[in-house]
Amino acid sequence: MTGNGASAGLAKAQELAERALELSRADGAVVLVDESSTANLRWANNTLTTNGVAEGRTVTVISTVNGAQGTSAAVLSRSGVDRDTLEELVRASEQAARDAGPAEDAQPLVGPEAGADGSSWQDGPAGTSIDVFGSFAPALGEAFEAARAAGRLLFGFAEHSMTSTYLATSAGLRLKHDQPTGTLELNAKSPDFVRSAWAGAYTKDFTDVDVAALGGELAQRLDWQKRRVDLPAGRYETLLPPSAVADLYVYMSYVTSARDAADGRTVFSAPRGEGSAHGTKVGSRIGVEGLRLWSDPFAPGLEAAPFNIARYSSGNQSVFDNGLPVEPVDWVRDGVLARLVTTRHSASTIGLPLALPGDNLLMEGPGDADAPGLEEMTRSTERGLLLTCLWYIREVDPQSLLLTGLTRDGVYLVEGGEVTGVVNNFRFNESPVDLLGRIAQIGRREQCLPREWSDWFTRTAMPPLRVGDFNMSSVSKAS
Repeated sequence: MTGNGASAGLAKAQELAERALELSRADGAVVLVDESSTANLRWANNTLTTNGVAEGRTVTVISTVNGAQGTSAAVLSRSGVDRDTLEELVRASEQAARDAGPAEDAQPLVGPEAGADGSSWQDGPAGTSIDVFGSFAPALGEAFEAARAAGRLLFGFAEHSMTSTYLATSAGLRLKHDQPTGTLELNAKSPDFVRSAWAGAYTKDFTDVDVAALGGELAQRLDWQKRRVDLPAGRYETLLPPSAVADLYVYMSYVTSARDAADGRTVFSAPRGEGSAHGTKVGSRIGVEGLRLWSDPFAPGLEAAPFNIARYSSGNQSVFDNGLPVEPVDWVRDGVLARLVTTRHSASTIGLPLALPGDNLLMEGPGDADAPGLEEMTRSTERGLLLTCLWYIREVDPQSLLLTGLTRDGVYLVEGGEVTGVVNNFRFNESPVDLLGRIAQIGRREQCLPREWSDWFTRTAMPPLRVGDFNMSSVSKAS
């Protein structure tokens, strides 16, 4: 959705990128121009409270300087940059590069020979507006009416953003990517605020969001909460819905750096004496048979940038790799750790294939299309817990990737295939890597929104999981 006025103004992104490269006196330069627009709705007590649209521009200049000891690099980003202030940013980036020490991950900057598709470089940026909620807003109004009639309160927000990223390098590469991102978080509460239920969704354009279905799901969960059962800490058979699964495995994906593993710092490091040529667990079984965890920039509904966009260097990425094509990667295949994240530098030093991080994450088990959904898995549960979501997730031990966190907005007791009430919240202690080998059942994959990480990682598709002995380490008073 790009209006004429937006096209005329935002087309300056290419001009800024080209001008920054012309101004650069560094040995190499990468310029990223992000043109973004965001539309949002917020509501409380069954009433729309605010709506708005915001636009912004950020320019990032990465300068590289060759020296006797190697190549140094520096990254500077600023908002609201125009032609009059661009040179100041370029000069500051150059000076920061001269002041920096040699970059460990230094590589030649990427040019068009890398093969990324630059055909859209001349296109104006995409944008969003409040019109993106054209069908969603009336459905939300109907959900408000249904909630009022039933004595429920709805709270939440919907946000849609569109970011057009223009990437140019002094090696001649010119690329553009438009990234839509839509998120919905919906809370239902009882009038006394004692009972609370949550649902979330990821969407590209809000045309596929079924507000009525989400409202019905929340109504059922509030009704389940009318009966409360207190349970002690312990290990329970537990059903994790897709959102909770996403939160655990997005965190795991964050620590899949091959360099960090080879240095002995993560759960994916090979124990001493195993004789791994690259010092990692790549090639080792870490999950149940048939389990697959992967990223794919072309996954339907979860499309992400097909080329590398890096605004800083870390164990998981390198600014020198900006513009490299991002390929589909199986991180876990048939339960075996197949790949870890590598940059060009770490791949060459460790001896593993290049595997750039993707901006989405998917998981499935064998026979995914015929696997049961969460409701069917609940009906086949003799006695166990059904979670809603996890939050406040923190790392306890990097060597095992032990995580701790809390349950939130409803932990339900399932008896004889039926939900019989809500139980108290718990603090959990679990490693998502260890869980991969203890999964008792894998349900059908579906697109979902990670609740804990929805501010930075939204594109996930996960199955519900059954774990026979999920560790609820203590009772929590959190509501």
